Formats: sequence, C-alpha cells, structure tokens
Amino acid sequence: MAYPAQRPRRLRSTPALRRLVAETELRPRHLVLPMFVKEGAAEPVPISSMPGVVQHSRDTLRKAATEAVQAGVGGIMLFGVPQHHDAVGSGATDPEGILNVALRDLRAELGDSTVIMSDLCLDEFTDHGHCGVVDERGCVDNDATLEVYARMGVVQAESGAHVVGPSGMMDGQVGVIREALDEAGFADTGILAYTAKYASAFYGPFREAVESQLKGDRKTYQQDGANLREALRELALDLEEGADMVMVKPALPYLDVLRTVADSADVPVAAYQVSGEYAMIEAAAAQGWLERERTIVETLTSLRRAGADVVLTYWATEVAGLLD
Repeated sequence: MAYPAQRPRRLRSTPALRRLVAETELRPRHLVLPMFVKEGAAEPVPISSMPGVVQHSRDTLRKAATEAVQAGVGGIMLFGVPQHHDAVGSGATDPEGILNVALRDLRAELGDSTVIMSDLCLDEFTDHGHCGVVDERGCVDNDATLEVYARMGVVQAESGAHVVGPSGMMDGQVGVIREALDEAGFADTGILAYTAKYASAFYGPFREAVESQLKGDRKTYQQDGANLREALRELALDLEEGADMVMVKPALPYLDVLRTVADSADVPVAAYQVSGEYAMIEAAAAQGWLERERTIVETLTSLRRAGADVVLTYWATEVAGLLD
C-alpha cells in the first residue's frame, strides 16, 4: 500500500502549529464599529432586527465608543438619527444637527486615539428616504446632491471627523467633496469612498436603525448586484477623484468583488458587514443552528482573506475582546 508522501494535515495537528502557519490575521485594529446616535434619546433604544445593537443617546454613545477604543477597535463610523426630516435633509448640513453634534462629542472624548468616521449621505435626513435631493419628477438629482454633499463634508470635518464616508453613490461625489474639504482648509481629512455599494436586500435592518423614510428603492444609483466590471469602473473613478480608502458593501455576498477590488486598488480596502448579515447570523445562533462566536469570527476572517484591510462590523467591540 502506497502511503502519501505529502501530508498537509501535519501542519494542522495542534493549535500552536495552526497559529504558526495561519495565512490570514484578524486583529482588533482591522475593525471599525458602526454606531447610531438618536436625537433626543435619554437612553439607548434597542433595534429589534439587530439584537444587541442600539440607537445611542449622546451620553451612551461616548461611553460605548470609549469602550470600543479601549478594546482596541480601529475606528468608529457614526450615523445620525434625527427627529425631523425634510425634502433636502437640512439636518445633515446644520452644525447643530445630531450627527455633527455627536461628532464633536466623540472628538472631545477621544481626540486622536481612534479614527472617527462619519456617514456622508442624506438618506437619514430626508423625508423621502433617498440619498440625495429629489427633482420634480421624483428622481434623485445627482448634481444638486453633490452641492449638498460638499457642504456636509465641510461641516463634518469642522465637527471633528477624521474621515468622511460618502455612501450615496452619486457620480463625482468623491471629487466634489475633496475639493470642498481642501478649499475649507481640511486637506488632512480623509475620504472613505463607498466605491461598490450594491442595491441589496441585506440593508433591511439598517433602515429600522436609522428610521428610514424610504418608499421605493435605490436601484437607479446603487450598483446592480449582477455587475463586477462596473465596480472596477467605479474604483477607477474614485481613485482618480482622490479617494483615500475604498469600500465594498455588502461584504459576504460580494467576496468576489472584494477580492477583485483589493487586487486592483493601491489604497486600503474596506468591507462593510452590513445589518442583514449581522441579523441573519444572530437569528440562526439564537435558534441554536450555528455556533455564534465561531461563525462571527469565521465570517470576519473570510473578509480579511478576500482582501479587506478594514472591516466595518457591528460586532467590532465584542470580537476585539474575543481576539485578545
């Protein structure tokens, strides 16, 4: 009987051997924690479709963000939940709007000890729920939206954001925001471009989290899930316009896109493990169908293996503790 000369199992035989030869590393510094802050909230408000995630008050936001930083998490991505909405999302450009006030809170609390990122989009602030200004036909007006994004970027930088994250998928958004930031004296404020943001079914729980007013869909501006080459076109444009980092969203259903973008980009690449990915794992684990912690770490490792330098995940603080 001929026995195999090559035995890959030798390098799997003990935990120490497996650790020694592991090809992919997942560390707390790779993780960014998305957080929600609700205007007028006196205490955290649970999000029913995302067990364990809440809309924070300003006070609990500071506390939870500090805990994340102490755990070693690499950054915070902040979303605002306003009390009032209007057609142009005026709360987004108001220095006293909830997102901008909360950014000042975090910068005062944390300084430069972490990377404070802010979502730069109108969907949380508009009464129609779209990511931009809507024209008389009910369509999102790309160029009118860019004018608002430019003002948003400057206000967020003034409020303390180290990095702004334009997520609306408007053509030319990175270039317009970069120009506005530079002209306002914020040349050091970075831009994390949502380069390949797909029109996905996995955003459902997020809409509860931000109390979205959306009716209809965003298929005319978010990317079609059938397309990969289109993502590379978006990547080339974002890089040309000055993106400092780029992102693929959602994460798990688009691992092929993530790998392709990572192979093509010369800047750090992020992946957003979105609300639906979080919710389905939590739901399956609650039923006893999956081992919760193993599943969480396995999915995050898959994103790192596929090429993500940075992963946005609602489990960031918890996983940082598990890893250490």
